[in-house]
Amino acid sequence: MKVTCDRGALVESLTLVGGVVVARTPKPVLRCVKLSAQDGLLFLASTDLEVSVRVSTPRVEVTESGEALVPCDKLVQIVRESVDPTLELVVEKDVAHIRGPDSHFQIYGQAVSDFPPDPQFTGDPDFQINAGQLSQLIGKTIFAAARETSRYAMNGVLLEREGKKLTVVATDGRRLALAKGDCGSIKDSADTAKHAAIIPTKALHMLQRLFVDADQDVRVRIADNQIVFGTDQMVLSSNLVEGNFPPYKDVVPKDGDRKATLNTEIFARAVRRAALLTTEESKGVRMAFTGDGLTISSRAPDLGEAEVRADVVSYEGEPVEIGFNPQFVLDALKVVDGDEVVLDLKAANKPGLMRSGSNFLYVVMPVNLQ
Repeated sequence: MKVTCDRGALVESLTLVGGVVVARTPKPVLRCVKLSAQDGLLFLASTDLEVSVRVSTPRVEVTESGEALVPCDKLVQIVRESVDPTLELVVEKDVAHIRGPDSHFQIYGQAVSDFPPDPQFTGDPDFQINAGQLSQLIGKTIFAAARETSRYAMNGVLLEREGKKLTVVATDGRRLALAKGDCGSIKDSADTAKHAAIIPTKALHMLQRLFVDADQDVRVRIADNQIVFGTDQMVLSSNLVEGNFPPYKDVVPKDGDRKATLNTEIFARAVRRAALLTTEESKGVRMAFTGDGLTISSRAPDLGEAEVRADVVSYEGEPVEIGFNPQFVLDALKVVDGDEVVLDLKAANKPGLMRSGSNFLYVVMPVNLQ
C-alpha cells in the first residue's frame, strides 16, 4: 500500500476512529486502526467488538492499493506531531512507513487477517433521518441514561420508529427523557412497520462525533441484534443492548392538576443559585409554587441555607411544595430549545413532568426533604 495524505485530514479521521479503539486489551488488534486504500480512496476502521466505525479520509492520493493494521495511538501521535502538510504512508509486510520531508517513522503492525470485518452498510435502509435532527434527539435524552445498573437495558437509549415518526427515550429509574422527531425518506412511503432498538450510549456519543454535517441524511438499518448508521463517507455499527426497556409510557404522569409555566433561563438561574448550598448528603432543593411565584430553598447541615425567589409566567392549581435533585432539573433545562417550559405537578410524593413544545418531555422523581 502506498498513499499520500493531507496531514490535517488524516489527523481528523484518526481522531474519529480512535474514539472506539480500546486502550487496554489483551488483544493487540483491538488497539489498532485498519487502513484500506482502494479505488482511489483511503478508509480507516476501528472496533472494540461492540461498536465499529469506518470513515473515508478526504484529500488522499492512492498510488498503490492495499491494507494495513497499525497501532492507533502511535500513528495518531506521529501524524499529529508532524509539521508537514502532506505525509506518505507506505506499508510493506505489516510494517508501516510514515515519511515527511524531514522524517521517517516505521511502525510494526499486525496481520490484517486478524482484524474483524469492517462495518458495511448493505441493503436498503429501514429509514433515513437528517443528521442534525438525529443529533438533537440524542442530545435531549442520552444524559438521562443509566451509567451503572444491573438492568442492562437502562444502560442504553431506546430508539423507536413507527412510520415517519421517531421516538428516543432514556431513563435511569429516577428520571426519564423523551424526544420525538420525524424520519426523512424511507424505502416505502407507505411503510408503517415498527422498529425498536436499545443502543449503547458509547455508540450514540460516537454517532454525534461522526455525523457533524447537520444537513446530510443518515441511513439506518436494524437487523440481527445490530444497528447500522451510514452515509457515503462514514459507517457506524453497534451491537444492541439486550433486555426489555422499561414501559416508559406507563411512567409519564397524566394526572397533574398543578401547572407552572416558567421562563427557561430564569428557572435555570434560580435552581443553580439555590443548589449552591447543597451537598452530596443533602442533594435536594425545595420548590414552593403558589399563584404569587416560585420560591426555591435548600439547607445543608454545617453549611447553611438558601432561598431564591423567581417569577413564573403562570400558575394553575393549588399551592404545592416538592423536592427535586437540582442537577436533574438543570440537565433537562440545558437541552430545552424553547424560551418556556411547563411543569406539571400532582403532590410532593409524585413525579414531576416537564414539557417543552410537543416533542420533548422529562419525568423526574421527587426527593424527600425533611
